[in-house]
Amino acid sequence: MADKTTGELQQELMEQPNIKAYLSKNRSCFMEEGILELLESLRVRCGLSKAEIARRSGMSEVYLHQVFSGRRSPSRDRLLALCVGMGASLEEANQLLKQVAYAQLYPRLRRDAIISHGLAHRRPLREINEVLFAENEKTLS
Repeated sequence: MADKTTGELQQELMEQPNIKAYLSKNRSCFMEEGILELLESLRVRCGLSKAEIARRSGMSEVYLHQVFSGRRSPSRDRLLALCVGMGASLEEANQLLKQVAYAQLYPRLRRDAIISHGLAHRRPLREINEVLFAENEKTLS
């Protein structure tokens, strides 16, 4: 059942008069991994210390530890900076954004296109921010 598309789930949800029946029937379709698990998985994959991730992400180690412990919820921009710092792919960044109900990077928005390009090409945060600044867009940090 986990192979249903989002559109199929949406249609089924709108047609189902009983939410409990929908939830029960589609249990295997729901995202189970939370933001903390996704972040930790990325951290392990990137093989960097939290101190190095903080440095590459342009944030303090204290703030980073608070995010990884669940005491702080990063804004969309901070989450994107964290993705850049960990060398996340564009797909991984969008998965994290989706998991916390932030808008995914959208290529029709100039700012998002710049950030997406930076992620796709594994650019450091400094370079992404330089392009954002040069294009009169808000930087990530």
